[in-house]
Amino acid sequence: MSLKIEKNIPAEWELLLQKKIPLSTYSFINKFLLNLDRSGKKFYPDSKSLFSSLKFCSPENIHVVIVGQDPYHSYGQANGLAFSVNTGTNLPPTLRNIFTELSSDLGFKKSLNGNLEPWAKQGVLLLNSILSVEESKPGSHYHIGWEVITNCILENISLNESVVFILWGKQAQKKEAIIHKKNNLIIKSSHPSPLSAYRGFYGSRPFSKTNNFLLANGKKPVNWNLES
Repeated sequence: MSLKIEKNIPAEWELLLQKKIPLSTYSFINKFLLNLDRSGKKFYPDSKSLFSSLKFCSPENIHVVIVGQDPYHSYGQANGLAFSVNTGTNLPPTLRNIFTELSSDLGFKKSLNGNLEPWAKQGVLLLNSILSVEESKPGSHYHIGWEVITNCILENISLNESVVFILWGKQAQKKEAIIHKKNNLIIKSSHPSPLSAYRGFYGSRPFSKTNNFLLANGKKPVNWNLES
Protein backbone atom coordinates (compact mmCIF):
# COMPACT_ATOMS: atom_id res chain seq x y z
CA MET A 1 0.00 0.00 0.00
CA SER A 2 1.30 3.46 -0.91
CA LEU A 3 -0.17 6.55 0.66
CA LYS A 4 -0.09 10.15 -0.44
CA ILE A 5 -3.40 11.46 0.80
CA GLU A 6 -2.68 14.95 -0.53
CA LYS A 7 -2.94 13.61 -4.09
CA ASN A 8 -6.69 13.15 -3.53
CA ILE A 9 -7.39 16.80 -2.70
CA PRO A 10 -9.50 18.39 -5.48
CA ALA A 11 -7.56 20.91 -7.55
CA GLU A 12 -9.63 23.94 -6.52
CA TRP A 13 -8.85 23.24 -2.85
CA GLU A 14 -5.26 22.15 -3.38
CA LEU A 15 -3.93 25.64 -4.03
CA LEU A 16 -5.56 27.00 -0.90
CA LEU A 17 -4.21 24.23 1.30
CA GLN A 18 -0.76 24.21 -0.33
CA LYS A 19 -0.16 27.72 0.94
CA LYS A 20 -1.18 26.96 4.51
CA ILE A 21 -0.48 23.30 5.35
CA PRO A 22 3.13 22.17 5.98
CA LEU A 23 4.21 19.10 4.03
CA SER A 24 5.18 17.55 7.35
CA THR A 25 1.49 17.41 8.32
CA TYR A 26 0.63 15.26 5.33
CA SER A 27 3.76 13.16 5.85
CA PHE A 28 2.85 12.37 9.43
CA ILE A 29 -0.73 11.40 8.55
CA ASN A 30 0.47 9.27 5.63
CA LYS A 31 2.96 7.46 7.85
CA PHE A 32 0.39 6.96 10.60
CA LEU A 33 -2.21 5.47 8.24
CA LEU A 34 0.37 3.35 6.44
CA ASN A 35 1.64 1.86 9.71
CA LEU A 36 -1.96 1.14 10.70
CA ASP A 37 -2.55 -0.69 7.44
CA ARG A 38 0.67 -2.66 7.74
CA SER A 39 -0.32 -3.81 11.21
CA GLY A 40 -3.53 -5.27 9.78
CA LYS A 41 -5.85 -2.64 11.23
CA LYS A 42 -8.56 -0.97 9.18
CA PHE A 43 -9.39 2.72 9.00
CA TYR A 44 -12.35 4.55 7.48
CA PRO A 45 -13.09 5.96 5.03
CA ASP A 46 -10.63 4.50 2.52
CA SER A 47 -7.69 6.69 1.57
CA LYS A 48 -9.25 7.80 -1.73
CA SER A 49 -12.35 9.09 0.08
CA LEU A 50 -10.66 11.08 2.85
CA PHE A 51 -11.23 14.38 1.02
CA SER A 52 -14.50 13.49 -0.72
CA SER A 53 -16.32 16.28 1.12
CA LEU A 54 -14.31 18.82 -0.89
CA LYS A 55 -15.08 17.56 -4.38
CA PHE A 56 -18.58 18.96 -4.84
CA CYS A 57 -17.98 22.72 -4.49
CA SER A 58 -15.05 25.10 -4.70
CA PRO A 59 -14.18 27.10 -1.54
CA GLU A 60 -15.91 30.27 -2.72
CA ASN A 61 -19.17 28.41 -3.43
CA ILE A 62 -19.64 26.98 0.06
CA HIS A 63 -22.70 28.51 1.74
CA VAL A 64 -23.21 26.10 4.64
CA VAL A 65 -20.76 24.00 6.65
CA ILE A 66 -21.95 21.15 8.85
CA VAL A 67 -19.13 20.10 11.17
CA GLY A 68 -19.08 16.70 12.82
CA GLN A 69 -16.57 14.86 14.97
CA ASP A 70 -14.94 11.93 13.18
CA PRO A 71 -16.18 9.39 10.60
CA TYR A 72 -18.38 6.38 11.25
CA HIS A 73 -16.13 3.65 12.61
CA SER A 74 -17.97 0.57 11.34
CA TYR A 75 -17.36 -1.20 8.04
CA GLY A 76 -19.25 0.07 5.00
CA GLN A 77 -20.50 3.35 6.47
CA ALA A 78 -18.08 6.28 6.19
CA ASN A 79 -17.83 7.72 2.68
CA GLY A 80 -15.89 10.94 3.27
CA LEU A 81 -18.89 13.22 3.82
CA ALA A 82 -19.72 13.88 7.46
CA PHE A 83 -22.81 11.95 8.59
CA SER A 84 -23.42 10.57 5.08
CA VAL A 85 -23.45 6.94 3.92
CA ASN A 86 -23.63 5.52 0.43
CA THR A 87 -26.99 4.78 -1.17
CA GLY A 88 -28.29 1.39 -0.04
CA THR A 89 -26.44 1.43 3.28
CA ASN A 90 -28.50 1.03 6.44
CA LEU A 91 -28.88 4.34 8.24
CA PRO A 92 -26.63 4.73 11.30
CA PRO A 93 -28.52 5.86 14.44
CA THR A 94 -26.93 9.33 14.28
CA LEU A 95 -28.19 9.89 10.74
CA ARG A 96 -31.66 8.66 11.70
CA ASN A 97 -31.68 11.28 14.44
CA ILE A 98 -30.68 13.97 11.93
CA PHE A 99 -33.57 12.97 9.70
CA THR A 100 -35.92 13.03 12.72
CA GLU A 101 -34.94 16.62 13.46
CA LEU A 102 -35.18 17.54 9.77
CA SER A 103 -38.70 16.12 9.64
CA SER A 104 -39.68 17.97 12.80
CA ASP A 105 -38.11 21.22 11.61
CA LEU A 106 -39.34 21.36 8.01
CA GLY A 107 -42.04 18.70 7.84
CA PHE A 108 -40.28 16.47 5.32
CA LYS A 109 -40.83 12.74 5.24
CA LYS A 110 -37.87 10.95 6.79
CA SER A 111 -35.53 9.75 4.07
CA LEU A 112 -34.50 6.11 3.86
CA ASN A 113 -31.50 7.12 1.75
CA GLY A 114 -28.53 8.33 3.78
CA ASN A 115 -26.49 9.62 0.86
CA LEU A 116 -26.14 13.36 1.52
CA GLU A 117 -24.51 14.24 -1.80
CA PRO A 118 -27.57 16.29 -2.89
CA TRP A 119 -26.81 18.66 0.01
CA ALA A 120 -23.11 18.80 -0.89
CA LYS A 121 -23.92 19.70 -4.50
CA GLN A 122 -25.82 22.77 -3.24
CA GLY A 123 -22.79 24.18 -1.43
CA VAL A 124 -23.17 22.38 1.91
CA LEU A 125 -19.75 21.22 3.10
CA LEU A 126 -20.11 18.09 5.24
CA LEU A 127 -16.83 18.19 7.12
CA ASN A 128 -15.68 16.11 10.06
CA SER A 129 -13.18 17.67 12.45
CA ILE A 130 -11.07 14.54 12.03
CA LEU A 131 -11.08 12.85 8.62
CA SER A 132 -10.24 9.24 9.52
CA VAL A 133 -10.85 6.72 12.30
CA GLU A 134 -9.66 3.24 13.19
CA GLU A 135 -12.30 0.52 12.92
CA SER A 136 -14.38 0.27 16.10
CA LYS A 137 -12.35 2.98 17.84
CA PRO A 138 -14.16 6.34 17.73
CA GLY A 139 -11.87 9.28 18.40
CA SER A 140 -8.76 7.24 17.65
CA HIS A 141 -7.25 9.65 15.09
CA TYR A 142 -7.33 12.89 17.03
CA HIS A 143 -3.97 14.68 17.17
CA ILE A 144 -2.38 13.08 14.11
CA GLY A 145 -2.64 16.29 12.09
CA TRP A 146 -6.20 16.42 10.79
CA GLU A 147 -7.02 19.40 13.01
CA VAL A 148 -4.45 21.51 11.16
CA ILE A 149 -6.13 20.75 7.83
CA THR A 150 -9.76 21.14 8.89
CA ASN A 151 -8.99 24.33 10.83
CA CYS A 152 -7.43 25.78 7.68
CA ILE A 153 -10.47 24.82 5.60
CA LEU A 154 -12.93 26.36 8.05
CA GLU A 155 -10.97 29.53 8.64
CA ASN A 156 -10.67 30.23 4.94
CA ILE A 157 -14.34 29.53 4.23
CA SER A 158 -15.29 31.90 7.03
CA LEU A 159 -13.53 34.71 5.16
CA ASN A 160 -16.45 34.52 2.72
CA GLU A 161 -19.63 36.36 3.62
CA SER A 162 -22.95 34.99 4.86
CA VAL A 163 -21.85 31.43 5.52
CA VAL A 164 -23.71 29.24 8.03
CA PHE A 165 -21.58 27.05 10.29
CA ILE A 166 -23.50 24.24 12.00
CA LEU A 167 -21.45 22.75 14.84
CA TRP A 168 -22.76 19.48 16.24
CA GLY A 169 -21.06 18.18 19.38
CA LYS A 170 -18.19 19.33 21.59
CA GLN A 171 -15.40 18.54 19.14
CA ALA A 172 -17.13 20.47 16.37
CA GLN A 173 -17.79 23.40 18.69
CA LYS A 174 -14.07 23.75 19.36
CA LYS A 175 -13.86 25.00 15.78
CA GLU A 176 -15.79 28.14 16.69
CA ALA A 177 -12.56 29.74 17.87
CA ILE A 178 -11.06 29.77 14.37
CA ILE A 179 -14.22 30.85 12.49
CA HIS A 180 -14.50 34.52 11.55
CA LYS A 181 -17.91 35.43 12.92
CA LYS A 182 -18.48 38.74 11.15
CA ASN A 183 -21.29 38.40 8.60
CA ASN A 184 -21.58 34.66 9.26
CA LEU A 185 -23.98 32.60 11.36
CA ILE A 186 -22.94 29.91 13.85
CA ILE A 187 -25.51 27.34 14.97
CA LYS A 188 -24.47 25.08 17.86
CA SER A 189 -26.10 22.12 19.53
CA SER A 190 -25.29 18.77 21.07
CA HIS A 191 -24.27 15.95 18.75
CA PRO A 192 -27.10 14.03 17.01
CA SER A 193 -25.85 10.68 18.32
CA PRO A 194 -28.21 8.58 20.47
CA LEU A 195 -26.13 9.50 23.53
CA SER A 196 -26.70 13.23 23.20
CA ALA A 197 -29.53 14.00 20.76
CA TYR A 198 -31.92 14.69 23.64
CA ARG A 199 -29.50 17.17 25.22
CA GLY A 200 -30.24 19.96 22.79
CA PHE A 201 -30.03 18.58 19.28
CA TYR A 202 -33.72 17.79 19.05
CA GLY A 203 -35.63 21.02 18.73
CA SER A 204 -32.59 23.05 17.61
CA ARG A 205 -34.08 23.59 14.12
CA PRO A 206 -30.78 24.08 12.28
CA PHE A 207 -32.26 23.55 8.82
CA SER A 208 -34.90 26.28 8.95
CA LYS A 209 -32.50 28.66 10.74
CA THR A 210 -29.97 28.12 7.98
CA ASN A 211 -32.42 28.81 5.18
CA ASN A 212 -33.83 31.88 6.92
CA PHE A 213 -30.33 33.31 7.21
CA LEU A 214 -29.45 32.53 3.58
CA LEU A 215 -32.65 34.13 2.32
CA ALA A 216 -32.09 37.21 4.48
CA ASN A 217 -28.67 37.59 2.90
CA GLY A 218 -29.78 37.20 -0.70
CA LYS A 219 -28.71 33.57 -1.11
CA LYS A 220 -30.62 30.57 -2.36
CA PRO A 221 -31.94 28.34 0.43
CA VAL A 222 -30.87 24.71 0.61
CA ASN A 223 -33.32 22.08 -0.53
CA TRP A 224 -32.90 19.70 2.41
CA ASN A 225 -35.51 17.26 1.11
CA LEU A 226 -33.63 14.16 -0.02
CA GLU A 227 -36.87 12.59 -1.28
CA SER A 228 -37.61 15.38 -3.77
